[in-house]
Amino acid sequence: MKSGWVDSEAQAAIDRYARNGIAPDLALRVYTTRLLGRDPKLVLHGGGNTSVKTTMSDLLGEKVAVLCVKGSGSDMATVEPADLPAVRLDRLRKLRTRAALSDEEMVRIQRESLLEPTAPNPSVETLLHAFLPHKFVDHTHASAILSIVDQPDGEAICAELYDGRAGIVPYVMPGFLLAKAAAEIYDAKPAVEGLILHKHGIFSFGDSAREAYERMIALVALAEERLQKKRKAVFVTTHLPQAIAPVAAVAPILRGACSRKDERIEGAWRRMILEFRTGPA
Repeated sequence: MKSGWVDSEAQAAIDRYARNGIAPDLALRVYTTRLLGRDPKLVLHGGGNTSVKTTMSDLLGEKVAVLCVKGSGSDMATVEPADLPAVRLDRLRKLRTRAALSDEEMVRIQRESLLEPTAPNPSVETLLHAFLPHKFVDHTHASAILSIVDQPDGEAICAELYDGRAGIVPYVMPGFLLAKAAAEIYDAKPAVEGLILHKHGIFSFGDSAREAYERMIALVALAEERLQKKRKAVFVTTHLPQAIAPVAAVAPILRGACSRKDERIEGAWRRMILEFRTGPA
């Protein structure tokens, strides 16, 4: 897996969204979210989410620290700034001191904390994004990561593979408890570049959009390399025909292979007329 970041494309995104009053950090958040979303090895069926911590004006014109996080139901491959609803960051972070929080309470608090009341619901993993300190946070369900963490000894394999580059989070259902568990793993090892969530996926983060994105690519690439090295050779069993195929079976195949498109008629093909000839020669 290789980085799809292109400086000129990143700058073009900044320039394009600036015409609508979108700040560079949010523009780059959209750019790298699309890079992630367009790679089927990272994201399938709209899964995954991203965020950026920034400052915006509320409805009273006051500057507020917010978390712009992908809303539920939006597609990362085609995301727009409006698909990253802004949530008041201080309110989200206060929740970390709680011992428990139901899913219903979490959703209600997140909606109450939106800067724009009509915005889509923030992701179910909003609190995990909020509890991490980094400006940019990326989350995917990368195929290579899942191929490892879904194994019986997946946690041990990841611990050996990443050797301190990523924290390993035991399986917890997405929501408040997962957010707290992941934040505690990060706090214990703040030098990590990402978090591997057992039987779930991967988070990467950084101080810039490019850093968070390319850390995701690098961590997933390690998993791909591991899988390739451990891959066993598979020898397919074939059965040869007992006799040479008769002319009647081979002729239609040859006729199709020798056909050519008829440029005079759309959708038509020019097909050969075959005649079987045989003799002493």
